[in-house]
Amino acid sequence: MHGVTDEFVAGLAERADEAERLRRLPAATVGEFRQTDLFRLLLPARFGGLQAPFPELLQPIRLMAHGCASSAWTLGFYALHNWLLSLFDPRAQEEVFASGPVLAPAPLAPTGRGSPADGGVRLTGRWSWATGAMDADWLIVGALIERPDRIDPSLLLVPADRVEVVDTWHTAGMRGTGSHDVVVTDTVVPEHRIVAVADIYGGTAPGARFHDAPTYRWPLVPALALTASMPVLGAAERVTELFAERLGARVLAYSGVAQKDQPAAQIRLGDARVRLRALRALVADTAEGIERIVAGGERVSRSVRADARLAAAHTVHQSRAIIADLLEASGASAQFLSNPLQRAKRDVDIAAGHVVFDYDMSRELAGALAIGAKISPIAMV
Repeated sequence: MHGVTDEFVAGLAERADEAERLRRLPAATVGEFRQTDLFRLLLPARFGGLQAPFPELLQPIRLMAHGCASSAWTLGFYALHNWLLSLFDPRAQEEVFASGPVLAPAPLAPTGRGSPADGGVRLTGRWSWATGAMDADWLIVGALIERPDRIDPSLLLVPADRVEVVDTWHTAGMRGTGSHDVVVTDTVVPEHRIVAVADIYGGTAPGARFHDAPTYRWPLVPALALTASMPVLGAAERVTELFAERLGARVLAYSGVAQKDQPAAQIRLGDARVRLRALRALVADTAEGIERIVAGGERVSRSVRADARLAAAHTVHQSRAIIADLLEASGASAQFLSNPLQRAKRDVDIAAGHVVFDYDMSRELAGALAIGAKISPIAMV
């Protein structure tokens, strides 16, 4: 199993306050990350990567959240985006991976506009939620390209020196992710640095054929949703550990009873632990199911993709509820800024707002596709 060491996770915990204060990852975190197996875990072998099975990405991200959820979110996406770049045209990959894996934020919402130009597309746009923007080597952005006979939702690859970062990331949680806005103005992107969203969603992008490995046939939405759910699940695990540690020392005000002797606290701890086991099993079952399909050379149906998105949304919904439940029993002292419990709650509350975790929409899409009902052609599955 490739990934991250206990020492690396401990370093994230030590720098969690600093990341929050800086509103970006500390330089030491980025520097150490570049030396980890995780950075090149999903990078194709021909570019010096480990080309691991996709599900191997999930556990390292979950474990990093035991140190710092913001760091796990940002570094997890950096790792994922090297996989995403591996789906582009081989010529783009040769350019981007010339020196190995890169830091490539990817605000994918199609808030850019492109029009045909000599040798490519002229791109202008502004994107929010560009996690890790301050340390970018390249950026992957979503745009609608006006072709002569159609509008093409596409992803475009832009070098960081053509991108302006706008300082907008003033939030209550996930502060260390530095998810600022980015702006591209009147920049020509060559055709080989453009890929159709439909191919990325379906697992049929150029890289899927070029590398001929199951990893690169994974469809985007399950990959994105499962990856993004891991910092939240990991944060809930860490809160559960901290709650158990606190039980040993905490004496309840006004009653003088040790909380560890209180049945209500024991019940909450047991409840959190069994719910976390169920969530880990759900994630593993979902990832293994998709891995079996792509390894067999089959396409992943929209229904399976929607079920995977729902599994991730359910994981986030439940993890958030577990944290809220344990903090409710942790007293006012859990809210001091020196206590990691309060940061975990703030971070998870912000992460849960990611569009892919919209619980109503995720359940609706999964239910509709389970019975063959019509859904929007641009639905995020």
